[in-house]
Amino acid sequence: MKILTVNAGSSSIRLVAFETAAENRMEQIAYARHESSSDKATEATEVLRQFIQTHALSGFALVAHRVVHGGDNLQFPTLINPEVEAEIDRLAPLAPLHNPAALQWMRACRETLGSAVKQVAVFDTAYYARLPEVARIYALPAEMTERHHLRRYGFHGLAHEAMWRRWRERRSGAAHEQRIISLQLGAGCSITATDKDGVKDTSMGFSPLEGLVMATRSGDIDAGLITHLQQRENLSPQDTERLLNDASGLLGVSGLSGDMRELLESGDPRAQRAVDLYCYRIRKYIGAYIAVLGGVDAVLIGGGVGENAPEIRARIFENMKWAGIRLDPGKNAFIAGNEQLISRADSRAEIWVIPVNEARILAQAALAATAES
Repeated sequence: MKILTVNAGSSSIRLVAFETAAENRMEQIAYARHESSSDKATEATEVLRQFIQTHALSGFALVAHRVVHGGDNLQFPTLINPEVEAEIDRLAPLAPLHNPAALQWMRACRETLGSAVKQVAVFDTAYYARLPEVARIYALPAEMTERHHLRRYGFHGLAHEAMWRRWRERRSGAAHEQRIISLQLGAGCSITATDKDGVKDTSMGFSPLEGLVMATRSGDIDAGLITHLQQRENLSPQDTERLLNDASGLLGVSGLSGDMRELLESGDPRAQRAVDLYCYRIRKYIGAYIAVLGGVDAVLIGGGVGENAPEIRARIFENMKWAGIRLDPGKNAFIAGNEQLISRADSRAEIWVIPVNEARILAQAALAATAES
């Protein structure tokens, strides 16, 4: 059986083809990454056809889509039908960089592969469905919260689950060591705290805007500042959404770029300020999650920036020996995109770079969902 996984991120699309083998194993047979353009409506179909042609692929039986926001109603991998698509569309205002793109790809797959090919939606929010109440709720009027389903949903669940699973595979003999902090650092950024009982907290909340500084997203910001700007700048809700999603973060602070590679190469003081803020916010959250977990046994780092920017990792873990976290500069300097332990031998907490394999989790989840249907 051939399985296609579609991962539509905020700035790129990743396509992976798998073929199932004996003993329930899956072999990756093709991969492509494409930087998204502004014309996503026609782009999906063209990119998919090119992918199939380049790798001489045919006979797909199943497609698995990463969908960022599933809300309260879509908490498990689900066969896609008109009702599921309508719910994903309804949630689009809460994930405007992701859910609409996922819907475009569902339609492109249906058009290109045929309607007989089963498609499954796998939701980033599902990993956080059982987030403890104290980490899930906002301090807003209860009646309003219930009426509008206001809660912290959490995102990047597939990435954090992939890192957590891989670390457990590597440390199978250390079952008592379960206090994990995982960092997904790409165009979007998030941090999650997990122990042996499950997820305890995560930085993204009602939407993917909350938490860390990101490429073009603001992360944590005072709500009073937003209402102040709306009044002073006469911003509509749509203007405010564009400001916080598309013009803030690294791009907004630096005034230069949201691409970490460009900022690290730049000698402009504004670039330095953006990088400093980015690393400071991550370090601040790590300290908070050590408090949540009562300590930490391992810090896991994935995502395009996390896996490929040794300088960022060095800045994040600077002066963290108070927490028992000690980076090995030599190991860290030579790791780019590979799985590696980068903490010192005397570090009480391990630091791992773990390339995130969301595609395999997508494929496995889709297989399980179709087996149960």
